[in-house]
Amino acid sequence: MEEVKVLIDEQKLQARVDEIAKQIGEEYKNKEIILICILKGSIFFTVDLARKINEDVRIEFIRVSSYGEGTESTGEIKMKLDLKDSIQGKDVIVVEDIIDTGRTLSYLIEYLKMKKPNSIKLCALLDKPERRVKKVNVDYTGFQIPDKFIVGYGLDWDEKYRNLPYIGYIEN
Repeated sequence: MEEVKVLIDEQKLQARVDEIAKQIGEEYKNKEIILICILKGSIFFTVDLARKINEDVRIEFIRVSSYGEGTESTGEIKMKLDLKDSIQGKDVIVVEDIIDTGRTLSYLIEYLKMKKPNSIKLCALLDKPERRVKKVNVDYTGFQIPDKFIVGYGLDWDEKYRNLPYIGYIEN
């Protein structure tokens, strides 16, 4: 088993989730919000965020992937699970675990715009801006991080480490 080093501890992580939830709650006062959780990586972040937003929140799930079994994006985006309910006329926040190249989110945002939501914003727990290939506008960012392979709090390496309560990284 690889050694996982702590990048963002649990306390700092939860404090930032609290801040983002408060900001969203203030911006969407008295409005229903649909959080679109991108599976599987953003599930922990989405659940914690939803519990801390003091407005009416619905959660939808979508699953797209550009990763195979390795640590590098293949660049090919595959829709693995689509939304169950309509988002037409709704206020939507896409919740992502990490933005790396931006390819997947660029594709997904354009796809969701075709479903005619009232508004669409992007909330990402982690952002690696130096790896960006496609421009993506992030409305709510948890942390900007260095170019390391990240695990924990939903993020995995070959389906391992998702259950860590902190953000860690694995040295090559």
